[in-house]
Amino acid sequence: MEKLPIKTVVEGLLKLQKTGESATILGVGPMSRNCVQATLELSQEDDFPVMFIASRNQVDADELGGGYVNGWNQFTFAKAVEEVAEKINYDNLYYLCRDHGGPWQRDKERNDHLPTDEAMALGQKSYVADIEAGFDLLMIDPTKDPFEVGKVIPLDTVLERTVDLIEFCEKERKSRNLPEIGYEVGTEETNGGLTSTETYEKFILRLKDELEKRGLPMPTFIVGQTGTLTRKTEQVGTFDFNNAYDLAQMAKKYGVGLKEHNGDYLDDVTLLEHVPSEITATNVAPQYGTEETRAYLNLAAVEARLVDNGLVKEASKTRETLLIHAINSERWRKWMVGEQKDLTVDQILDSNDNQLQAEILDIAGHYTFNDDEVKAEIEKMYQNLKGQNIDGQRYVVDHIKRPIRDYAECYKLNGATTRIKNLSK
Repeated sequence: MEKLPIKTVVEGLLKLQKTGESATILGVGPMSRNCVQATLELSQEDDFPVMFIASRNQVDADELGGGYVNGWNQFTFAKAVEEVAEKINYDNLYYLCRDHGGPWQRDKERNDHLPTDEAMALGQKSYVADIEAGFDLLMIDPTKDPFEVGKVIPLDTVLERTVDLIEFCEKERKSRNLPEIGYEVGTEETNGGLTSTETYEKFILRLKDELEKRGLPMPTFIVGQTGTLTRKTEQVGTFDFNNAYDLAQMAKKYGVGLKEHNGDYLDDVTLLEHVPSEITATNVAPQYGTEETRAYLNLAAVEARLVDNGLVKEASKTRETLLIHAINSERWRKWMVGEQKDLTVDQILDSNDNQLQAEILDIAGHYTFNDDEVKAEIEKMYQNLKGQNIDGQRYVVDHIKRPIRDYAECYKLNGATTRIKNLSK
């Protein structure tokens, strides 16, 4: 299938909003190879474009520390998606996207309080690898500033860094004679965020002015706060339809799509509001990692029953290994609330609080899928199940497909690729 630029897809969706035939694209966090397969299978089956939105913690250059997802750098990530696509004879539209690119976007860079010049240089190195690996969309997000914690980062600072980084990326792209790419700007994490239409339009107008001065392209997406917020494994925000609609109209005035972040764990009522609110795209990531963890735990429970029934000799230690590695990862701290964020690893390991341990496993299991011990136990479990005619890996992929399908159905994605392509005929 001819690869349409992502900007063309977004422009098509904006046009289709006038006829009621538009859709909201799904940005999927590539939490594992299984997640990539689940996403591409649904995209193929139901004819819609998808975006893989990789954060720098998930996928990054080896010299910058690599990523926790399969140890992928930009090139091995792109190759893995391509391999899965070939395996399933994929013939639709997928896009490789950088989520939250820029300075201090790796946890270590922020925790180390790297100086601004050093953090910007590392962010630029990461973007160069994105560009060379063929990414289709880069999010320019210079707002995770460790020196401005709890403060409102001045709009002038955000704008200056954003435009400087877009200029840098365009220079690097052009010097390699590579095709145009899309850009995503703004962030819901800006203290106060781009929430009001007044702030949103002020940002767009000033951005447009600066980009035009330097001969740079307008972004494909601008992120706006729609009220969504993910904590633990729940959606704790409240979707604001009116604000979402107003922000979407404001972005559309400038030919740009509204992008929503933190779209995990939304109920069907809220999902169904997305098309009439004219949100162009939503990012969902941790939910799919959590669903994969739950799939492994379901398989481990089946395996235990097979042992009880004398059909399997020795069970794997999948659950126990996932739990210990999840606790030791300490990545659950980002998603916890209150005093739980400050618990030590030893306190959790030594406690008899089964509920807390199960919660941490649910939240942080997916950060450990690439750990050797975890992979070994999962493989042992797969072999045990295979002996009883259960295809564990197939079950995991199908389990991840369920929540993706829920979003795709509510977002009117079925047939979206064909509708967009028909616009240009």
